[in-house]
Amino acid sequence: MAESRIMLDVLKGKEVSPPPIWMMRQAGRYLPEYRKLRKQAGSFLDLCYNPDFAVEVTLQPIRRFGFDASILFSDILVVPHALGRDLRFEEGRGPLLTPISADEVDQLETGGFHEHLAPVYETVRRLRSELPAETTLIGFCGAPWTVATYMIAGHGTTDQAPGRLFAYRHPDAMKKLLSTLARQSADYLIRQIEAGADTVQIFDSWSGVLDEPSFKAFCVEPVAEIVRRVKAAHPEVPVIAFPKGAGVHYDSYRAQTGATGLGLDWTVPLSQAKRLQAGGAVQGNLDPQRLVAGGKALSEGVDAILNALGDGPLIFNLGHGITLDTPIAHVEAMVAQVRKGAAR
Repeated sequence: MAESRIMLDVLKGKEVSPPPIWMMRQAGRYLPEYRKLRKQAGSFLDLCYNPDFAVEVTLQPIRRFGFDASILFSDILVVPHALGRDLRFEEGRGPLLTPISADEVDQLETGGFHEHLAPVYETVRRLRSELPAETTLIGFCGAPWTVATYMIAGHGTTDQAPGRLFAYRHPDAMKKLLSTLARQSADYLIRQIEAGADTVQIFDSWSGVLDEPSFKAFCVEPVAEIVRRVKAAHPEVPVIAFPKGAGVHYDSYRAQTGATGLGLDWTVPLSQAKRLQAGGAVQGNLDPQRLVAGGKALSEGVDAILNALGDGPLIFNLGHGITLDTPIAHVEAMVAQVRKGAAR
């Protein structure tokens, strides 16, 4: 029963000890079983769009570590792909798209959106039937601003200057692009929920590069629209938002977007995290490099989070995705330490 899924209890505002634990990018390249399957799949997109592969990849870290939550294996850029934009992944370069021009924003194809993403919905349905009953299933999408930056630049950049410049030069086109992405992303999350997702997360990986008015217009308002649409369709389903790098903007983000839970990156001070926790569940925020380092750096980082946030609604996680050079033994040590509780 869903009531036994402790991550959902935390998202309702309950303290659970020890807290539930999962990791962003927990299904991925640090696992040898993932690398083996990735070779079989042929391409990264084949891995995402083939339910047989996607289900298996999603289940791998659950079998190995027994995390309390499982997140759908996919990619944030399947949304622009479903809107008719080309997409490919190259080893060593990551995702590549043909950059969208201001004139092309009105030409995005919404008609076949859900048909294109049907394999993803099938993956979610199968996961819910194959996961342990107590494991929370998380669906997700990229936030409109973060997805737009890739569509505009055609690839990842260090500061998303192409996206910022596009917004200044073509404000109407940017507004239309973000609106389209918000609407389609909300529909995408709603379909994932209807297929079996218990909760959904919105990843805004590039919110930290914006000035104050741009943050409100490009990060807060589009995410608020997604949350509004999802909660109108499924008011009982919690929505987690992760505005990486938001800094002081975290303080008002939950109230402005309507998000249920807040994902915190590793730069968020624990004193600030404690204040944020007073408004509801927080998720995070171990520096992924502490997990790579292991030993004292890892144990001290885990204890600091548990001591600061363990007496409130906490979902233990990293402050961003696990990196490919992370030793599996360090993940095992982290899970054991979280489940044992903090050294007080």
